[in-house]
Amino acid sequence: MTYTADIHKTPRHFLPGDFTVTTWETLEPYFQQLLDRPIQTNDDLEHWLKDISELEAVVSEDACWRQIKMTCDTENKALEEAFVYFCMEIQPKLQPYADQLNRKLMDCPLTKDLDQAAYFTYLRNVRKSIELFREANVPLQAEMSVLQQQYGAIAGKMTVTLDGQEYTLQQAAKFLENPDRSIREKTYVQVGDRRLEDKEALDSLYTQLIEKRQQIAQNAGFANYRDYRFVELGRFDYTKEDCFQFHDAVKQHVLPLVKQIYERQKEKLGVDTFRPWDTEGVPQGEQPLHPFKNGEELLVKSIHCLDQLNPFFGDCLRKMDALGHLDLDSRKGKAPGGYNCPLAESGAPFIFMNAAGQMHDVTTMVHESGHAIHSFLSHPLALSAFKEYPMEIAEVASMSMELFTMDYWDDFFESAEDLRKAKIHQLERVITIFPWIATIDKFQHWIYENPHHTLEERSKAWVEIQSEFTVDTLDVSGLEHYRTSSWQRQLHLYEVPFYYIEYGIAQLGAIGMWKQFRENPSKALDNYIQALSLGGTRTLPELYASAGLQFDFSPKHIQTLIEFIQKELVKLYL
Repeated sequence: MTYTADIHKTPRHFLPGDFTVTTWETLEPYFQQLLDRPIQTNDDLEHWLKDISELEAVVSEDACWRQIKMTCDTENKALEEAFVYFCMEIQPKLQPYADQLNRKLMDCPLTKDLDQAAYFTYLRNVRKSIELFREANVPLQAEMSVLQQQYGAIAGKMTVTLDGQEYTLQQAAKFLENPDRSIREKTYVQVGDRRLEDKEALDSLYTQLIEKRQQIAQNAGFANYRDYRFVELGRFDYTKEDCFQFHDAVKQHVLPLVKQIYERQKEKLGVDTFRPWDTEGVPQGEQPLHPFKNGEELLVKSIHCLDQLNPFFGDCLRKMDALGHLDLDSRKGKAPGGYNCPLAESGAPFIFMNAAGQMHDVTTMVHESGHAIHSFLSHPLALSAFKEYPMEIAEVASMSMELFTMDYWDDFFESAEDLRKAKIHQLERVITIFPWIATIDKFQHWIYENPHHTLEERSKAWVEIQSEFTVDTLDVSGLEHYRTSSWQRQLHLYEVPFYYIEYGIAQLGAIGMWKQFRENPSKALDNYIQALSLGGTRTLPELYASAGLQFDFSPKHIQTLIEFIQKELVKLYL
């Protein structure tokens, strides 16, 4: 099958072509029409579902653009106000209608005649939404949506001055690669000190979010927010016990390899003690990798890289560039992090990131490109709900692309030696990210199992959990004042709670995809495209099976995949 990035906005049949979301008063009549419409035949039901899908797509895309614009410029009050208006004045009013529409669908006798294979996951999610909906939670969720975005506003203002020049924290990270150890330490300290300036504000913000999340869970009949959130995220195929098993497997099978990686880095640097500012440092006499100068160059090189895998992949970025759906460079006032935001009606998503000319920016770019390709491939599906795929497969799309593209990074690196170093950096990062994933996930379990904790208890729990996943090669003595709040740099804790274990599960899937790719590249890419084209129309184990993968994060399976990566690393070390 031939795929094209010549994507077009989904044509409207229910809403006027020029309709835009402005106020609830202009939007409500369309929800009421759908609620009042009689459904007497199977064709009526199919038509009704398509009209709901169209309305959902228009509203979703409007909300996405408000968030995109705000994160691109956190200092623009008008953009913030537009986002807050949607959260407080539109979203809360449409939620009861969405619940009524869900109930109308499930109460309709004709629903049983829908193709159960095609609609199984959709209807399962509808039942889940009905189960969770509570009127009392509507205002709480609106307040929470606004609160969550305050993290980006706070973090977006963080800068440090190095050698007389102001840098965002993302830009400053490049100094942690400097061959001069004193520069690395100075950068680490200044960044740490700058984060401490907002420690109290971020503690307070997180406390408010925890309180609201716990109340939402209790209103819905759950003992804690963790149990509520597992249902809300649609984690039908694994449990909290599986997460605990993942944590243990990381300790057992990943930490020993992390220790080896750190020992190797310590030896390369020739230092007596291995400190946090040494993990990314390059040895004296060498220079850090400089794969590109700015966002424009990053885009050009990324497109060429993706073209060599499959021209369709490169075309996706070209289309997004033509539409103005990219914001790549780091700058003051821009929210931290990176994301790919699907746009339900337009089809072509938006990539946001904070590039500063570093190796990990290349990884971020191809990572978000994988998400974007997923958006393109799922856009032709009939209903908006079919395109809402689980994050555990979404992250396979992105993390696999990091590994698929490695052999085509020669555009970024002029010499074979630099390319070798880049590949080593990537594969070591595949390993060293696992302990952080386990740390963040285990911390979240503790937070919501103990929602009424004090700030002191929170810090103590964080330090203990972080210590479980820190190898003794890393000397962190004297840095306790930074480490007790180092969780604050992880935006997921604020903005998308419990969304982090997905990276660990998907990293295993990505390693499996790359293993396939090493054995049979064309077959692996076919499996990849096939799985992503299904969107959310299959269960998570079925989506993994379609990609030729096992949905398995048992210790034994993790051990097998880690050993594969270790062998590949050894080849590059030689």
